[in-house]
Parts: sequence; structure tokens; C-alpha cells
Amino acid sequence: MKRISRSYFIALAICLPFVTNAQEKQRFANMDEALQAGGILNGRQGPRNVNWIEGGARFSYTDRDASGTPVIRAYDPQTGRDTVLFTPTGLTFPGTNQPFGYNGFQWTQDSKRLVFSTNFKPLYRRSGVADIYVYSLADRRMQLATKGARTGELSPNSAMLGFERDGDMYVTTLANQQEKRLTRDASEHVYNGHFDWVYEEEFGQAQAWKWSPDSRYIAYWQLNDSAEPEIQISDYSGAHQEWEKIRIPQVGDSNATVRIGVVNVSTGQNTWLDTGERGEFYIPRIYWTSRADTLAVITLNRPQNVMKLFFFDVRTGGRREVMTETSKTWLDVYDFYAGVDDMMSFPVNSREFFWLSDRDGHQHLYRYDYSGKLINQVTRGNWNATRIEGSDAKAQTIYYTSTETSSLERQLYSVRFDGTGKRRITTAEGNHRINMSPNATYFIDRYSSLKQPTQVEIWTAAGQKLRTMENNAATTTWLATHAYSPTEIFSFTTSDGARIDGSIIKPIPFDPNKRYPVIFDVYGGPGSQYVYNQFAANGWRQWLAQQGYIVVDVNNRGNNNYSSAFMKVVYKQLGKYEALDFAEAAKYLGKQTYVDPKRVAIMGTSYGGTSTVYTMEMYPELFPVGVANSPGTDWRLYDTIYTERYMGLLGDNLKGYVESSAVEQAAKMRGNLLLIHSMMDDNVHPQNTMQLLTALTNAGRDAELRIYPPGRHGAAYNAQSARLIRQVTFGYLERHLKANTAPALAPAR
Repeated sequence: MKRISRSYFIALAICLPFVTNAQEKQRFANMDEALQAGGILNGRQGPRNVNWIEGGARFSYTDRDASGTPVIRAYDPQTGRDTVLFTPTGLTFPGTNQPFGYNGFQWTQDSKRLVFSTNFKPLYRRSGVADIYVYSLADRRMQLATKGARTGELSPNSAMLGFERDGDMYVTTLANQQEKRLTRDASEHVYNGHFDWVYEEEFGQAQAWKWSPDSRYIAYWQLNDSAEPEIQISDYSGAHQEWEKIRIPQVGDSNATVRIGVVNVSTGQNTWLDTGERGEFYIPRIYWTSRADTLAVITLNRPQNVMKLFFFDVRTGGRREVMTETSKTWLDVYDFYAGVDDMMSFPVNSREFFWLSDRDGHQHLYRYDYSGKLINQVTRGNWNATRIEGSDAKAQTIYYTSTETSSLERQLYSVRFDGTGKRRITTAEGNHRINMSPNATYFIDRYSSLKQPTQVEIWTAAGQKLRTMENNAATTTWLATHAYSPTEIFSFTTSDGARIDGSIIKPIPFDPNKRYPVIFDVYGGPGSQYVYNQFAANGWRQWLAQQGYIVVDVNNRGNNNYSSAFMKVVYKQLGKYEALDFAEAAKYLGKQTYVDPKRVAIMGTSYGGTSTVYTMEMYPELFPVGVANSPGTDWRLYDTIYTERYMGLLGDNLKGYVESSAVEQAAKMRGNLLLIHSMMDDNVHPQNTMQLLTALTNAGRDAELRIYPPGRHGAAYNAQSARLIRQVTFGYLERHLKANTAPALAPAR
């Protein structure tokens, strides 16, 4: 990123209509140009890799100097002063002449040291193995802390580096570089301090241990995965392929057993914390509370509809059950799509905790004391509190974003802990992404709307704008000379009474008297949302629009941020309501004079691929064409934690699993389907596509197939493969949606 821009004079011009005389503006010469334009449309997002330091007085961010060397800078929100904190220029790896380079970093709590990971080798989505170095800003001293660690973190007092290596926990005292092993029971199937594949993927964490605030203890997960089955994947390179083996439990399989240990770093004494839970259950989260020597532990039963919170005295292992919550559907401990790592939080210097829950039909904030007593519901209304952005225990104030103005927007509010004094802080229309300092003094606001490219501003929590950091004037300049089709929002009511929001991008040039083919570009999975009041910056969709397609997305039932009933209606019947809402949207659009209802396609990746195949099977007359990338085709083939959360246990819902299976419904496929998959997909295993192909063949149905062996989930494995997948998809759509005759369907059976 270049230095932070302080100019913002162009903001008013952005509200001008973008498509006026669009046919006179420059259009994309080819698809590559369109995809590259996505960077221009997205614009600059302001400071990258923001870390608030010095208690929130400043934040650091990454940049490059004039020579292209990566640097870490610091920015003072109050004064606007910008300084360089770290540059690798002149630094070498200790004891070598090799220039220092790094993959990532974290700050110590006192903001005086940086912890760098280098030589990173990825494992799963969030984890990998790296060498760890610690750098002192005061004397520019770099020291090796350890090699081959999966995770590492400095203690709160900055005296020790805690890390996990080969399934055991260690600490290194930085003053004398003395390494100490804390656990000694790791084996092939038993490991401490890191998760198996399914815990990391579906509970959203890579580091399976936490320092206590006083640096005396490390609490950690121990897993035993010996009961989990093993999958094998290969990219088929070489004369004799090498198989990568990963233990991943699928629906109905045994999970890893899990327990929590707490080790005293000084004495090495270990205490196991027994939750009293028996049978198969999960421990998705642990938290150090503000009470000394007290660890909070959350458990979920296997169906994930009973959650318990325990407080443990880590000195003795004594436990106390603080609260229990049950649901007729499922309970969430984090929100992947909203970027919420924890639905429960334990503020420092407070003997209270907060919980984001949908128990009253909408997601709201609840306040409890340490006995488990509900003090009060902090927020309430027919809208969702989507994310806690910060809190100030002294002022008894919490900051949160919500859907109160619209489910398509996020706005920042503050409210007192007791629920009084609610105040809206952001006022500009659109979708706001907030990054607030830990002391709740400042926040960075990145926002856009349908008519407004991304703006990046720095504000005080009190609501005073300090300055514009990025106005993306270059995007506005580009829009003045290039053809662009803005997103429009449409809404309709389904035949069974559900109100649905969708987005539409119209062709360029657009003639309302002409009928155009339609492409549904969807995802659809539970808890997600992709239609917002935000600036459309997808170059791929703009390319399709310029090639004469209408591009549609839908906030179908199962999506979050409308109501619990809207989201959780899909429980135990994934696919049913998603496909219904796509079909109802197709019917609604088919009544518009500018839509050709006989030329409609649906496409998507991952859950979007699942939605594509299942919707084509259920509504072949509405969706004669589809492209499914990495589709899950039978929920019995997917992992335990994700699937059973939404579908329940196999023995309790076999009928639901069968009815939700695209493999089981293969005989209903009548349209033209392109399947794309990778043989190295550890998320949606390639057996999904293979079993679907077998079922289609046995039913006398055909499909086209593209395999990209080295890729992971999503199939692409480099820039060239990503480009080729787009080309193949576009070519398929062109052949089937723009032929002289409308796409044909196979005979019904």
C-alpha cells in the first residue's frame, strides 16, 4: 500500500450515475481486462494488517518503501503522524548472511517487540509450521526463539515465548534462550496445543492453547484422533503418486476425544480439567476470565444444541457450572461470515461477561455476572446485533454493529451495559466494517454503498471524524471513462410468504425492451450473506454484464441477519429452502419484460456448487444450465461438525439426509451441468463429484467434467488455473445460453 492518502475532495462526485451514456464509455477488451478491473473497483482499502499498539494509542500497518521493501509503520489517529517502526533492510537471520524475510508477525502486549514467523509451510486452512524470531524495537536485536513450531506467542509479560512443536507445549525464556518442555505425552494420535482438521476448519481456530493474563499458566487442548477415519488425496504427479493422508471424520464417524489441560509454566505441574461431560462432545472455546486462576470452558453436545459454560479453578481442577443453554436447532460459538471469533466475551477488569445469542428470535447481546445470573438484555428489537466492536468497562459502554437500519447494511452503535443510552455513531448509508482500538477510543471505518466506492476514515469513538484515509478517487476517475453496471437491489415475496432480497446487475448497454439471459451466481449456505448495500467491485460479474447477461444473487432463507426463523428454517433439510428461494427468484424475474425465462443458469462454488446441483434437480424447468465448482453432493460425505450442526445426527434424520442429497436425486437432473473439482480438495472431497457422476450415469444423465488435480478447495491452484476455470465457465455459458434455440432439457422420468 502507498502512504495513507489524506485527500477526500472527490466524494460528492461519486454519487453521479455511472451508466449514463455507458455505451460511449470504454468496455473491456477481454475477460482478463475485466478481472484486472476488479482491483480498481475494489479500490484501496486503507492500511493493511492493522494491529492496535500501545493500548490503542496508535496502530501499526504494513506498507512498502520506495524500493518495494516491506515495512511496518505506525499511525497516530489523533495527530495523523506516520512513522516507520520496522524495516528488514540491513537485517539478516542471526548467525547468517541471509537477508531477513518473514511470512507474518504479531506484537507483544507491551508493543516493544515483534514476533515473526518465517519459513512458513502451510498445513490446513489456518495452520502451518514456521520458525519464530523475536525482534526488539529498542535495540534492533533479532533472536531465534524456536524452529518448526506450529504456533507461538509471547507471554503477556514478554519474558517467554510459548509454542507448540510436534504435539507438545514448550516455553523459551528470552533472557537466556533456555527452552523448557511442558508436556511429554505426544504420540502419533495424541497431541497437545493444536487441533485436528475438523476442529480447526469448523470451529475457526488454529492455536489450541492460551496464556493466562498473569503469564503463570498455559491452558491447552489435548486431542486423541485415533478413532477418526483417514482420507487420502493426491495430485497424481510423478511416476508413482504420493498420497497425502488426513484424519477427517465424516457424518456418523467418531470424532477425536478432547480434554483441557493447564500447566504451571514455572513448576511444570499439569492439571486436567474434567467437565463431567460423557460420550461424544466438543470443547470449542476456552477463556481466561478476569478472576485470577479461573478458566471458562464451553462444551457442546455432538448435535450442537446444548451448550454449557463451566468455570474452573486451575490450581485444583475444581469446576462450577455457570450456565446451560439449549436450542431446538443449533447454537453458534463463532460467526465465520461476520468475522466474529467469539460469541462470548469476558472483558478485563470486570466480573461480568457478554453473550451474543438469538434466543429471542434475533441475535442480541446479553449481560451476565460470574454466577451465571442474567443481569440484563443489552440490545433488543427486530434486528440483529451482528458483532461487538469494542467495550469500555470504566464507562460501562459497549460498541457494536447491527442491522437496525437494514439487513443489507451494518452501522455502528454504542449502548451502556444496562441497555440505556443507545446511540448511532456511523451515519453514511452502506455497509460499514469497523476496526476499533482495544481501549475503545478510535476506530477505522471502511464502508461503501451501491453508489459509493470504498471510503476509509478514522474516527473517535465519541463520533468525531478525524480524517479521510482513502477516498478511492482513482476508482471514481476510472468510472468516468469506463462502462460499469451498478448493482441494484430487488425484493419479492415467495409463494409461502417469505420476503427475499436479491441483487441484480444488468447488461451494458441495457435495453428494457430486450430479453436477456440470466445467471444466478450464488452461495446460499447457512449463516452466510452476500447481498448488501455496498459497491459492486466484482470484475467477473461486470464482464458477464458486458457480454449481455443479467447477473443475480439472492439472500435466500438460511442466510443470517434477518431473523432466527429465516436462518434456521433450513435445519435438518439443507437445500430445500435454498433451492425454493432461487426458484421463486427465477419466477419473479421471469415476469420482468427484460428477462428471457427460458435462458437461466445457476452457478457457484463449494456450498454454491451444492446449491447449483440440487436446485437444477428440484427445478429443472427453471434452471436448464448450471456450473458447479467443488460441490458437496451428499451430506453424509461431509465432516461431522459442520454437517451435524445443521442436519442433526444421521440416526435421528436419515430421511432428511436422503432428501437433501444431490446424489439421491440424480435421476431428476435434466439440464446441462458442468462439474469442476480438484483431486486435492480436503474440504469437499472429490468423492462427492465422483459419486454424483456415478449416480447420473446410472440414471442415464450426462454431465461435463473438468478436473484440476493440484488444486485444493475451489480447484484453482495458481493464477493460470483460476483464469482457465473462468474461461471454461464462460465458454459453457455462452454455448448453452446464447445458442439459437433455448437450452434443451432431457425428458422427465
